[in-house]
Amino acid sequence: MNSVARRMYELVEPIGLIPYTADEPNETMFALGFTDYWDTYFAGRAAPLGQAPAEVVDALFYNFAPGEVARHIPKVWRTTTPEAAIAARRQGCTNALRRILANRVEDPTFARTTELLLKAATSVPCEGRPMYAALRALPTPDDVATRFFHAGSLLREHRGDGHIAALMSEGIGRTEAHVLAALDMDMPAEKFGRIHHLPTAQLAAVIDGLRDRGLIGDDGWLSEQGRAAKQRIEALTDDLAATPYEALSAGELDELIAALEPLAKVLIAAQD
Repeated sequence: MNSVARRMYELVEPIGLIPYTADEPNETMFALGFTDYWDTYFAGRAAPLGQAPAEVVDALFYNFAPGEVARHIPKVWRTTTPEAAIAARRQGCTNALRRILANRVEDPTFARTTELLLKAATSVPCEGRPMYAALRALPTPDDVATRFFHAGSLLREHRGDGHIAALMSEGIGRTEAHVLAALDMDMPAEKFGRIHHLPTAQLAAVIDGLRDRGLIGDDGWLSEQGRAAKQRIEALTDDLAATPYEALSAGELDELIAALEPLAKVLIAAQD
């Protein structure tokens, strides 16, 4: 497992989660006319793809149960445009970062941290990274807090594209991925947020399929084979996520990690 990529994931993920953990992005998206949280999720995250059909968004997002994406795409584009959704999401996340980080945003160290993060985030090829490529095609914002969010989002989507490749290399389907993630956290799959709402028979069929492959034991928990597969997926995800940080010198990487550590703590605390 790539230790640099794993550490940077821990520090960057709190930035990428801002659209889903803070109130301000919901407020700016709802101001566009939305009334449903999941409409704002799909509009906000899919907006860089333009008005792509549900089949394309479903393929790129990968981990939603069949039919879920089509309940929101393309319906959301009757409420707003991709361009307006991008602007609203950025503004909401900027507002959230300025509230949570307060005067840290105005510190010269924050500007330096943002540029190092952006240097890493924009240093790698887009080939084979469709969500990263879509986000990378957007203009880089000028405001320092917005740039910070944009850099974090780029790195999150870059890692996400690699994670999907890792799942596919193990033959793990979208719903199966959530079952493995839940069981890896010692949580019954039926309780896991992304799949708890699925019909009992549908979820049982997924679990039975994983059991037939030897990834789940007769006791309903991950088997030794299942844990090994999950570890391989995580290790490959880290390996595929490491490239952006190779653009930084050893000194720059150390500087970036040291600067992000206190910021990540504050962002995580704000989620609680």
